[in-house]
Amino acid sequence: MKDLKNSVAIITGSSSGVGAATAKLLAGEGCHVLINYNSNSAGAEAVAEECRAMGVECLVFGGSVAEDANCVAMATEAIEKWGRVDILVNNAGTTKFVDHSNLDGLSSDDFQRIYAVNVIGSYQMIRAVSEQMKSQEGGGAVVNVASTAAVTGIGSSVAYAASKGALVTMTLSLARALGPKLRINAVCPGFIEGDWLREGLGDEKYEELMDFHRRNSPLGVTATPDTVADAILHFISGPQVVTGETLIVDGGRHLTMTPLGRR
Repeated sequence: MKDLKNSVAIITGSSSGVGAATAKLLAGEGCHVLINYNSNSAGAEAVAEECRAMGVECLVFGGSVAEDANCVAMATEAIEKWGRVDILVNNAGTTKFVDHSNLDGLSSDDFQRIYAVNVIGSYQMIRAVSEQMKSQEGGGAVVNVASTAAVTGIGSSVAYAASKGALVTMTLSLARALGPKLRINAVCPGFIEGDWLREGLGDEKYEELMDFHRRNSPLGVTATPDTVADAILHFISGPQVVTGETLIVDGGRHLTMTPLGRR
């Protein structure tokens, strides 16, 4: 495993959920971290305090990755503070919960808003850190947080699934284009336990779907923010010859998942 002590990590969308779990996991490995949030400033500050308690330095940056100026400013702050960026985790994401058969439930504005964060934001963040990563010894590692929606076509909405499919394709394109200094990989979580899905689905549907996914998963589990963070860490500190790969993190649920069998 690669020693990450004194490395510098930017984690977008890290005020809660997978992003927060990843920030704390990397801080535990000795990484200085930049915590990014769009609206949850209190959550971001709480995560930063937990990271600082582990003996590392933190920056907190508020702003949506959909705005290129925010992406550039985020990278600039990290470079001015620590002189390098070793790790980028593109975790910021958004969706709209719409049944796939409800074609009138999504507008062009919905697609553009979702793509602006899930795809364009990730692209802009990679662009913002790429020159620094290319110039420094050791290069850099990027992990894009996609979804099993990218490979099954099943998700919170058609727009969300399509955006995550685009993110996986972009991972392939940029891994090829930006090597050898940058390694770019993606994780694809399935159902993730936590507030994001609970708030989007409502308590009753959330519990129903979590039980359904567990019963239909070969491992009998659903993902948690911590298990997804573990997969992200694998791409960062694990084999350094891996790039352009996608790791599905869902207890094997995708093995039994087809559009005809979805609920």
